[in-house]
Amino acid sequence: MYDYQGRSYLHPPQDLEVNLRSDEPPEKCFIPKKHIHSWSGHSKGVSCIRLFPKSGHLLLSSSMDNKIKIWEVYNKKSMVRTYIGHKHAVRDVCFNNDGTQFLSAAYDRYIKLWDTETGACISRFTNRKVPYCAKFNPDEDKQHIFVAGMSDKKIVQWDTRSGEIVQEYDRHLGAVNTITFVDENRRFVTTSDDKSLRVWEWDIPVDFKYIAEPGMHSMPAVTLSPNGKWLGCQSMDNKIVIYGAHNRFRLNRKKEFKGHMVAGYACQMDFSPDMSYVVSGDADGKLFIWDWKSTKLYSKIKAHDGVCISCLWLPHETSKVITAGWDGLIKLWD
Repeated sequence: MYDYQGRSYLHPPQDLEVNLRSDEPPEKCFIPKKHIHSWSGHSKGVSCIRLFPKSGHLLLSSSMDNKIKIWEVYNKKSMVRTYIGHKHAVRDVCFNNDGTQFLSAAYDRYIKLWDTETGACISRFTNRKVPYCAKFNPDEDKQHIFVAGMSDKKIVQWDTRSGEIVQEYDRHLGAVNTITFVDENRRFVTTSDDKSLRVWEWDIPVDFKYIAEPGMHSMPAVTLSPNGKWLGCQSMDNKIVIYGAHNRFRLNRKKEFKGHMVAGYACQMDFSPDMSYVVSGDADGKLFIWDWKSTKLYSKIKAHDGVCISCLWLPHETSKVITAGWDGLIKLWD
């Protein structure tokens, strides 16, 4: 799997119209209109898709057929590798900072650490509970530490070098659904089936902020905006609500995106790289696109049969969005 310069497929291609190495987002984004490609290969529904860090030239997908696959986003758009090792459906995947390794959390109660390039399973971790989400600490000097939200209400922190549990955050009253690092990775935000949102200082097992209002619903999918200022939360009363991701974590009452049907499904939403649009899938398989400034619904596209569980806007592209559905397909829109 090496080219003439000894580079593996993890190396971002440089023969494209877009520069995948730039740190700047595109100046202006547009609404995707048409379907241009489908990646098929999963025999059951796709549960989670993640882009390769920084460049976004590879796409990692986990599925209910127990497999994890990695695909090329550009050029031939082929399937590069399949990672087999879980005995049950895979729930979540997460790359480390340079994309050389990733974590997968599955219903067989194991979290596995994989080598992206060779496909080897480096190690596995379990506390005999189902992990619902797993995230590496994004700090460069803490890449050997990850946290996982568990079905027994705990957030467990492992060290991959020793394989030991080094910390447990045990304050939630329901299964933990999401973990999102904010504030230069000094803090992280978790949401849970107990309908609350809690903010933690890294390595301190007491939440320093607890957000729970009587009108709040469970928020099983959370995305940090590209500028790091906002948290987009898919709320189970068919809304996307926005919280500030700095010090106070206030609910932004002016920004509320509705019109889609998501009750009961953890549909992952995303922001366009220039923060002009918000995109989300819904339970009917549609892709919804809202304007960020006015929160107006601009467009809805029938993307999948069944639930459209996740959508990602490519970080260097003006109008390319990837959606994944429970029909087992992953689609590219432009």
